[in-house]
Amino acid sequence: MNKRWMHTVGLALALAFVAHTPALAQDASTLRAKHESLRSRLANSPFQRPLVLESTMSSGDLKGEVYAVVDQPFSVAGPALQGMDHWCDLLILHLNVKHCGAAGDVLKLTVGRKFDQPLSDAYEVRFAYSMPASSAEYLRVQMTADTGPLSTRDYRLALEAVPLDAQHSFVHMSYSYAYGTAARLAIQLYLATAGREKVGFSVTGKGDDGKPVYVDGVRAVVERNTMRYYLAIETYLGSMSVPPAEREERRLREWFAATERHALQLHEMERDEYIAMKHHELQRQHASAR
Repeated sequence: MNKRWMHTVGLALALAFVAHTPALAQDASTLRAKHESLRSRLANSPFQRPLVLESTMSSGDLKGEVYAVVDQPFSVAGPALQGMDHWCDLLILHLNVKHCGAAGDVLKLTVGRKFDQPLSDAYEVRFAYSMPASSAEYLRVQMTADTGPLSTRDYRLALEAVPLDAQHSFVHMSYSYAYGTAARLAIQLYLATAGREKVGFSVTGKGDDGKPVYVDGVRAVVERNTMRYYLAIETYLGSMSVPPAEREERRLREWFAATERHALQLHEMERDEYIAMKHHELQRQHASAR
């Protein structure tokens, strides 16, 4: 199998977190109504906390969404989720994100494989950053990119949030992307090889042993990346409770611990390997920002 081809496949899959026509509520009242409609599912979530994950796929389009209650007041969560520098600090937590930088209204995200590698071997995608709404009652942030590796296109990452009470906020993260023939073939190759036994989070039934059977295939890819990026948001917000000098290290350890709570779907490497890789990538990112 051609290693360079598989490397490109990995980049396309790693980028599968942003997307085409996100289903944003568009205002505070609509998002609050969504929270009400999900109240039972949030209270009985299989994730052992108020979180709902959804994924859909159609011909040429993939979408993943997370709705969650976070343990941060909106006065903290709102400002923390604004600004490209904050998003770079957040996105770098993901295994595949090798570098993130901001220039004007463009967020430059470099995505690679699940090990330390030179940036020249990774793929840079430029996202237009915008914040259509920011108030004491509602936040909406979105990032868009026309193209990605292979024939992927129309990348979007969108996040919106509202306050629930003095200690909690409700967050909705939405992503989707469109893909063509080359990306479809790449995904099929991945699913026939490295991704053959990987699963997502949606339960499709029960096995003969009574244990849940999880979704596999393309939807599983979408769900794993959806969860990884949501956990980066959750971890980033959680780090706001410690002194600034301690936040970066706290985020690395907490993000890894959060993914290991879903080890069946998300485990890729050991903690020390992950932290060492991220220390190097963060040093590189800080140096480029000076």
